[in-house]
Amino acid sequence: MAAPAMETFRPEEIPDLEKSGQAERAQWVLNAPEPPGAWRELIHSGRETFLRPCGNKLLALKNQPGPEQVVLFLQGIFPILVWCRSYTVKKFKNDLLAGLTIASLCIPQSIGYATLAKLDPQYGLYTSVVPPLIYAVMGTSREIAIGPVAVVSLLLPSMIQKLQDPVADPVSYTKLVLTATFFAGIFQAAFGLFRLGFLVDFLSHAAIVGFVAGAAIVIGLQQLKGLLGISHFTNKTDIISVGEAVWSSVHHHWSPYNFILGCSFLIFILFTRFLGRRKKRLFWLPAIAPLLSVILSTLIVFLTRADKHGIKIVKHIKGGLNPSSLHQLQLDGPQVGEVAKAGLVVAVVALTEAIAVGRSFSSMKGYNLDGNKEMVAMGFMNVIGSFTSCYVATGSFSRTAVNFSAGCETLVSNIVMAITVIISLQLFTKLLYFTPTAILASIILSALPGLIDLSAAYNIWKIDKLDFLTCIAAFFGVLFVSVEIGLLVAGVLLQVGISFAKIILISIRPGTETLGRIPGTDVFCDINQYPMASKTPGVVIIRVKSAVLCFANANIIKESIMKWVTEDQAEDTKANVKGPNYKLVILDTSGLMDIDTSGIASLQELHKNLTSHGIELAIANPRWQVIHKLRLANFVGKIGGRVYLTVGEAMDNAAAPDAERATIQA
Repeated sequence: MAAPAMETFRPEEIPDLEKSGQAERAQWVLNAPEPPGAWRELIHSGRETFLRPCGNKLLALKNQPGPEQVVLFLQGIFPILVWCRSYTVKKFKNDLLAGLTIASLCIPQSIGYATLAKLDPQYGLYTSVVPPLIYAVMGTSREIAIGPVAVVSLLLPSMIQKLQDPVADPVSYTKLVLTATFFAGIFQAAFGLFRLGFLVDFLSHAAIVGFVAGAAIVIGLQQLKGLLGISHFTNKTDIISVGEAVWSSVHHHWSPYNFILGCSFLIFILFTRFLGRRKKRLFWLPAIAPLLSVILSTLIVFLTRADKHGIKIVKHIKGGLNPSSLHQLQLDGPQVGEVAKAGLVVAVVALTEAIAVGRSFSSMKGYNLDGNKEMVAMGFMNVIGSFTSCYVATGSFSRTAVNFSAGCETLVSNIVMAITVIISLQLFTKLLYFTPTAILASIILSALPGLIDLSAAYNIWKIDKLDFLTCIAAFFGVLFVSVEIGLLVAGVLLQVGISFAKIILISIRPGTETLGRIPGTDVFCDINQYPMASKTPGVVIIRVKSAVLCFANANIIKESIMKWVTEDQAEDTKANVKGPNYKLVILDTSGLMDIDTSGIASLQELHKNLTSHGIELAIANPRWQVIHKLRLANFVGKIGGRVYLTVGEAMDNAAAPDAERATIQA
């Protein structure tokens, strides 16, 4: 079938208007080159996303001598090779202090988070050794502190324990956790290498706020097991199951000594945090408070033999360097599919938290964070971590805040922290035998208030009620169903559903707005938003509030314009005014990105209806695809060539004498 004939406009067909230059500008609009097709757009988008960044780097390498190519290539993979050149003794002193400070917070937190993940305590310490070292070499954030975090430590067991009971078979459960860590690292590295960071954006800010707040409450309730000294506890994470487990345990067997000891040190930790906020010079006090609590409580239990009177203790913690766990990965079992799904969920959550933390502190220091390099660094550190008995590590907000306050300069602070943890594993694990589990619970509880961001939830409510619905759904989904349901169903799917609903509603009910000229300018704005904007007698300017004029909204837009015209005509008839009140309708299409055949048909019908009322139709500022399709449909000729580059030029033409207008539209 032959292609439809396109209207063409030669320069000599448009009269030369030296004063306004409208002829030349009309030629620009009407004789624009043919826009790229959908297939070309798709190929171009893929090239820009996947190939161009790598191509630019390869081109830069190609223009360098051989040895420099190797250096630049290695610097791109390992940023430490760039900033280590300007490293000084002064920076090392600051990093040493910051590293020792976060190590004092990291050691007790890591043990506590490992128990939250239903792993042996040493796995938390292992996770604070290898991942920070790998990230220090490959990461781009200067302040972030890497290690286990509360939300990931809760999310992992909530999914893995459905496949393997951590109490009945802890060895098999640990293997599945390490396998999930491996998959999480693979997914994270793939996101960075293939520039798929937009997948992380599916977790909106509102969903994260609700999810983290709900997870904080669930984590707090689960710490009642250690705080009350309960031996048997539920593996479920929803608030009803946890509440029932606590209620039944309280009525049977629990230890008041555990509760008193744990609450005493919880108050101590919270008090030191209060002092640290009141006096910035005491930033180190809340950082070392958890470690002091562990040391003091362990001494109390050891000297009083309180473990003989109902105080639950950690007992044996395996010391030494991280053992190899490569042989423990379950990559060919029947459960590998479910473990991979768990790894994907954890990968997205861990990346979201790490990038949010990194960007928050990089903005304070005034440098940009490379999101794709961050994903690759996180991925490699978790893959290598899964080979060395580590579970999923990410950036910790609380430890990063301490690291920042302690004056860290570079990622050497993470190296100092990891070395300190290695020394602890080698020398001090036997001393933690009498550490009460209530202290670990109190340390985790002390970190939870920072996870509940009421001000952020209030701002979401104030700005966007539908976003707040997502926040609340994620919050209650975590509390009353499960962690993964609250995150995926309530958080992601509801957010995507609400976003699509917004798009559909805007598309099918786009509405129109009447424009007026802002006094003293050539700017035309909505007269409802800017009441001072003035309308021109005999001319109405209408802007469509939609990016696409298509089958879903074309008739609605046409009817809204005609309804407005007929109502105005009716008012004129009642007032005994002869003839139409308006002579010209200018359709501002600056926001209209595309149009389909239904949209063109509605414009043709709109033009016919307006003509029957004695009103002309003009198009102002059409976009590339729109004017191209209007020319293919021969619509420009039907409206007398009234297509203008701007609304202002359309208004100038409307104000011109009839003879001059006729010359322009010839």
